Amino acid sequence: MLLEGCGWGRSCCRWATACRRLPRTVTGLADRLPAQTSSPDLPEHPDYPRILAVFNEATSLLRARDVCEALDHELLPKNIEGIRAKLKRLVKLDVLTEVDAGSFTRKQ
Repeated sequence: MLLEGCGWGRSCCRWATACRRLPRTVTGLADRLPAQTSSPDLPEHPDYPRILAVFNEATSLLRARDVCEALDHELLPKNIEGIRAKLKRLVKLDVLTEVDAGSFTRKQ
């Protein structure tokens, strides 16, 4: 064994054996992860694909309040500001365009 003479006895040797098996276990689990379905550029928050779906259905400019309503969020200032921050992030990622102050549309 790797650590037979350390003085800790069998528990230490079991730990060393488990540590040697760890890379194989992690590699095996990585194969079971689901494939990423959203765009790799989008942040990993579940609201982003839903926000883009709202913009795909929209026929005009949308404000953060409109997106909040479409996502069935309560129309509280904290929710509206959270959506506004996500919309601004999508503008920085070049997914949306801010036409006027606070009015967003899908990038063409």
